[in-house]
Amino acid sequence: MANKLLLILCYYKKEKILIEKFLNKIIPGDCLEVMRSMPEKSIDLVITSPPYNIKNSTGNGLKNPNKGKWQNARLVHGYATHNDAMPHEEYVKWQRDCLTEMMRLLKDDGAIFYNHKWRVQGGLLQDRSDIVSGFPVRQIIIWKRKGGINFNPGYFLPTYEVIYLIAKKKFKLAPKANRHGDVWEFMQETKNPHPAPFPLSLIERIVSSTTAQIILDPFMGSGTTAIAALKYKRNFIGIEIAREYVDMANKRIKEYLTELKFNFDNVQHK
Repeated sequence: MANKLLLILCYYKKEKILIEKFLNKIIPGDCLEVMRSMPEKSIDLVITSPPYNIKNSTGNGLKNPNKGKWQNARLVHGYATHNDAMPHEEYVKWQRDCLTEMMRLLKDDGAIFYNHKWRVQGGLLQDRSDIVSGFPVRQIIIWKRKGGINFNPGYFLPTYEVIYLIAKKKFKLAPKANRHGDVWEFMQETKNPHPAPFPLSLIERIVSSTTAQIILDPFMGSGTTAIAALKYKRNFIGIEIAREYVDMANKRIKEYLTELKFNFDNVQHK
């Protein structure tokens, strides 16, 4: 019995050391490979927005036949190391594999806030049910973005994205967080060099609505999830395949921490 207890203690000690290796870092690499190297049930919360595969589109992605200002949009060129134009079935499999790994990493009271965009393909709504089907989707949050562009006269201008709350059974919101409705209005981020950044205020809403202590973003991009986690004194783990975005995220985090220290020092000296 004593030997069995020792083995259990050693296992949990090893798991803690492993997850500590990842804490408060942006890890360069493929998100699936990195997640598979992490111990199961070690994460409290996942907040992420994957590439939308927007350039694989019956509407020719972001191409504007009228040569308007959208021609200069950053997403026209895809991401730094990802052209956002995978065959649809391949993309769906990739995203389902990612969600499967996220679920493995979640503790029994954990949840995933998975942001995606619905769109019209071949005249029909593509609602991403093929990606999230079979996962425990508890709620759909509507992120009303305001603004947008639509060159197709066949449907109204899309002004929202969705956030799937995929939750394990024991997940609960922080006290009083349930007062928020399921339609959130946040402006898109405009002063960010990443082609598709999260608004910081949106991620702050999610982080502050939970008691999560370890927050993972497998598509970290420019580091917004990390900054929101730090603001609320939580630990973050970021994964990002593009070195350009890893550097961008680390720069933003460093600037945030420098500003935080500056403000703290000013308060101390008053």
